[in-house]
Amino acid sequence: MKNIFAKLGMILPFLGLIFVFLIFTGLIAAFEPDSLSRFLSMRNMQTVLMQTTIVGIGALGMTFVIISGGIDLSVGSIIALATVVTASVMNLGALGTYGNDWAVSGFWVFIGCISAIVAAALCGLVTGVISTKGKIVPFIVTLGMMQVVRGIAKWIGKNEMVRTPDNALQTFMDPVHTTLFFAPGVYILLFLTISTFLVLKYTVFGRYTYAIGSSENTARLCGIAVSRYRIIIYTLCGAFTGVAGVMQYATLGSGSPTEAVGLELDIIAAVVIGGGSLDGGEGSALGTIIGALMLQVLRSGCVMLGVPSYIQEIILGSIIVAAAAIDRLKHKKAKK
Repeated sequence: MKNIFAKLGMILPFLGLIFVFLIFTGLIAAFEPDSLSRFLSMRNMQTVLMQTTIVGIGALGMTFVIISGGIDLSVGSIIALATVVTASVMNLGALGTYGNDWAVSGFWVFIGCISAIVAAALCGLVTGVISTKGKIVPFIVTLGMMQVVRGIAKWIGKNEMVRTPDNALQTFMDPVHTTLFFAPGVYILLFLTISTFLVLKYTVFGRYTYAIGSSENTARLCGIAVSRYRIIIYTLCGAFTGVAGVMQYATLGSGSPTEAVGLELDIIAAVVIGGGSLDGGEGSALGTIIGALMLQVLRSGCVMLGVPSYIQEIILGSIIVAAAAIDRLKHKKAKK
């Protein structure tokens, strides 16, 4: 019986994605037939994948945390911080004054990206250390970090947009000005998805992550350094979130300390919808990406139908509750 529900948990995200796509295809065909060709177009597929990139990358990092039985509510603020750090560091190497002669070298673009990822990883490290060494519930720690990091982002950015010169990074989320068919950011998402899949499935670190989430006490009795691995997991989640922040900068073309408010809910939702369990011990890279895709297909369909944003939020919240309920039911049946 356990094997049956384990397999069911693996295919449910696929079925959910197909179901959402077919539902919106039918609704658009019935109520907005002129928009159907746009919804099914290759251009819309490129856009959906591009929009999935930021949430998807952040959700891959969150996958490690949720599998280990934790949670991180600060990822939205960390993404905002990463955009500000990226822009601010690049401006340190800017040549000339703001205007047509304002320029920045590829070296400083690279340093800006690395700085953002390191800053985000440090945020994850602080969260991991406080929650493990202080034995404080991750929900409370990350709730506090959400405010702290947002405040730091506003302080660095002087509470306003941090503009930068035009640079190659700003094209990473643009499927139009590329010869790669998809935006370069999509390929970064693909690379990180494959890497996460391999780490979770074939490495000791991946097995320990599942073990800690399944039963922390059992993992500790088996000789696993639970505290150390939790710190590593939160640091890794921070690094993934930093990459998502760099992609957010690429989308905006500037740093914004007020960006990504509430994005942590989309990131957590992608993991849960993709089969991750908030009780820990379950989740996968592929399921997470399918969950992120489902969210963007839903949003794309709602836009085509002219559904107001507040209705979209109600739908998203309902899907999260339904996914959690299905997870609870799955665990209940698996125990019988």
